[in-house]
Parts: sequence; structure tokens; C-alpha cells
Amino acid sequence: MQYRTLGRTGVQVSTLALGAMNFGKIGRTTQDEVTAIVDAALEAGINLIDTADAYSGGESEEMVGKAIASRRDDLVLATKATLPMGDERNRQGSSRRWLVTALEDSLRRLGVDHVDLYQIHRWDPNTSDEETLSALTDLQRAGKVRYFGSSTFPAYRIVQAQWAAREHHLSRYVTEQPSYSILQRGIETHVLPVTEQYGLGVMVWSPLASGWLSGAIREGREITTSRSTFMPQRFDTTIPSNRARLDAVEQLAKVADEAGLTMIQLALGFVTAHPGVTSALIGPRTLEHLHSQLAAADTTLSADVLDAIDAIVAPGTDLAAHEKNDSPPALLDPSLRRR
Repeated sequence: MQYRTLGRTGVQVSTLALGAMNFGKIGRTTQDEVTAIVDAALEAGINLIDTADAYSGGESEEMVGKAIASRRDDLVLATKATLPMGDERNRQGSSRRWLVTALEDSLRRLGVDHVDLYQIHRWDPNTSDEETLSALTDLQRAGKVRYFGSSTFPAYRIVQAQWAAREHHLSRYVTEQPSYSILQRGIETHVLPVTEQYGLGVMVWSPLASGWLSGAIREGREITTSRSTFMPQRFDTTIPSNRARLDAVEQLAKVADEAGLTMIQLALGFVTAHPGVTSALIGPRTLEHLHSQLAAADTTLSADVLDAIDAIVAPGTDLAAHEKNDSPPALLDPSLRRR
């Protein structure tokens, strides 16, 4: 396992980090399975676990808490808030009112008195940066969070938040967690240059592109991945963007074969090769998944392989741009772009 410094924090984290989104009902995992995955991940050298309150309605945090109960101080623990937690309208967002409550709930579920990294899961257009950063700074000063960061923020919002922290003399976001893979390279255009400029640690999610880069999806095979069962539109190859992904996967498979790599090694080696990326979040549902991903822990791609990838999916290109989670609200809601 390799380790890198998380932004400018001085904290050393593994280049592969354990994402816990599949823990609980989303991934249909039991507590025993989760504990076994956590045990194996830590044994392999992973020292960063990332979860969120919204993952299976808090169940993921509870499972992580039980799995790490005897070794909390041996790892970097991260969680997130802002996505809805129930039907009540104020149990979401990044207001001071909700973040204070959400963190207390997360600490209780995790069975800890603090988290190392607390992240704003999505930018909340209804709340000012000053409001959010002020609340997070107070939580940090109270010792309940060591650092805080953002997740899936557009580049201009990352810049705005950095400015707001300086303007109002508040602590700043020290990390960003964007989606990044060979098939979704859009963050190379704006987000990664910004995070590098401000010295943010970057933990990328979905480096296997929701399973497209796992090796299980190939031309002529029925797509039966777990993700395809509840998100079928993302895997319907009659849709042009999905057809483009499948065509790219076939070409990438040849590159992997010629390099003596699995598709997973190619995919994870690609994202961790970028100088702006600290860690790639892997989200296994089973021990088998975990071991296949751990095989990429020491993968280093040659310049020739990286050039071959660039020739298949050009730098800065998203093959499924409509699936991005950081689009400005006006691109999604027509009323916001019309007088």
C-alpha cells in the first residue's frame, strides 16, 4: 500500500480508501460481512474509511462503528452530511441548525466522540458559505471534527468557499471528494486545477464508473451487476452515452491485457496517477470485490499506458455528462435560466 499526505493537513492516508456506501441495505451486506471487509482492508494497509449519514439511512455508519470499535485511533474516519435524512424539510442541507444535529447523530451511530474528516456531501444553494463554514469551524473548535471538506462541488463553488473562509476568518475546506474515472474525466478541466491551486486533498469516488470498469461489463455479455439492477438506464446500451462507454471499455480491455493488468488495476491505477488525486475510494460489497481491488494497491501505469487511455477517452471528457452531480442548478432547472 502506498500513502500520501491529505492536502496540507500533514495526515498520511492510503492511496486506496474504503468507501462504505454499500454497507447495509444498499449493498445488502450484513454486519459480519462488513466487519470482515473492514478487517481485511485494514490488514492490507488501508487507513481511511469514508461513510455518510445518508448511506442506507444511517445504517452504514452504525456498521462501520461496530467494525472499528476496538481500533478507532488506528484509522482516519470520515463521514458526510447534507443529503435528506427523512421527510422533515430541515433534516437536510448545510445550515448550522442541521449540521450540528447531523454530526451528533453521526457520532452516536459511529460510537465515537469525533470524526477526523466531516464533509458537506453536496453544495447547498440555499445556505451561505459563511453560515456553513462558521458552523463547521465551531464544531472543529469543539473537538468534534478534526478537519472538514466538500464533496462533488463545482470548481467555482470550491473557489467561492475558499474566499469566504478567508474573508470571514473561518477555517476552510481542506479536501474535496469528486467523481472521477477513465470514463468520466470532466474534473480534469476545472476541479482538479482548482484543488491543486488551493492544496486540497482529493479522494475520488466511483473510480470504477459504477462497475463499467470492473471487468464484468463487456460486449456480448448480459449486464448483471448490482448497480444495474436499480439503475438500469445507466446500463442500457441502446442509449448513445452507454454505447460510447461500452465501446471505450472494449478498447480499454485491450490496453489492460497488453499491459498485463486487470481492468480494475487499470482503472484504479489511472485515477491515482493524477498528481492532484490523493486517494481512490473503493466500495466493495464482498470480500471478493475487496481483494480484486486491493490488487491495484501498488499499480503504477507507464506513460505508454496512460497515453493509450488518453487516445480512447480524451482528457477532460465525460462520456456520460448528464450523470454528473456537480452541475450548476440553472442547468437542471429551466426556471433558473429564464427571466
